[in-house]
Amino acid sequence: MDQVTKRPMPTEEGILAFHRRCEDFYPADAVDASIEQQRKWYDALCAEFDAPSPAGLTRMDELVDGRIPTRRYRPAKVSSETRIYYIHGGGFVVGSLDSHDAVCAELADFAQAELVSVDYRLAPEHVWPAAFDDSYAVLQHLLSDGRPVVVAGDSAGGNLTAGIVLKARAERLSGIVGQVLIYPGLGGDLVSGSYADMAEAPGLTTADVSYYRDILKAPMGNPFAAPLAETDLSGLPPSYVTGAFFDPLRDDARLYAARLAMAGVNVTFREEPQMIHAWLRARHMSEGARDGFRRLAEGVAVLVGTR
Repeated sequence: MDQVTKRPMPTEEGILAFHRRCEDFYPADAVDASIEQQRKWYDALCAEFDAPSPAGLTRMDELVDGRIPTRRYRPAKVSSETRIYYIHGGGFVVGSLDSHDAVCAELADFAQAELVSVDYRLAPEHVWPAAFDDSYAVLQHLLSDGRPVVVAGDSAGGNLTAGIVLKARAERLSGIVGQVLIYPGLGGDLVSGSYADMAEAPGLTTADVSYYRDILKAPMGNPFAAPLAETDLSGLPPSYVTGAFFDPLRDDARLYAARLAMAGVNVTFREEPQMIHAWLRARHMSEGARDGFRRLAEGVAVLVGTR
């Protein structure tokens, strides 16, 4: 807790330095700016935290269904037929193939598996279910050749990951061998638990979450849009769920992981005690984020069968 502002704050200097640098590019009140300005700030932030590409890794940009941009990553060493399908975060408002490029490259390299990321349509130009439909269409495309897929996503991408995995189960679409949810927003109530305790957390506030929901216009009673609304999680694939303690979305991760376990799903849950929302970008400057990313990458590698 910051004794001056009374805001919940971590104490690890690395993550605090990360947060300060983020606010140099993406101010705390960014949601009050125009959508165009938010995207400019976010692109600049992502560029600031870019990282060198792993040696030997190649990229190829492609279109699915002639309209949905994707990027395929192939590391120097591929040890599994299973592919990783990554869906980026950004509140459904910001983000692109470039915003999470370094994260995708490092995950593919560590797991020794091909990875495909998607550039789904963004709100407010395209409200729900545009992003969901794009993400599901790419999943169907990836599964069409019979190769297994692990679906992964952070924040808004974690929401889309959980939602399309639920739809795949409903439509009996086979081939998903794992899901990875990274500080996901899954439709919590905005008023209790971490939404109250971490309402003013650094990096993401409960008011921010409400703003993004209002823009997306997703039906909160629909489990594909709000996976916590699903009452039956049985039959879902093995899962890796990770949350951040200083994050209003923290309890969404906790609750979903617990419900998965209660439904008999093989689930690994990890909560980073000193981390804030979006800590993936801090993996090269925060000890806690570095360790969390390593554990995440190991979890992905287990699901694709290379660990």
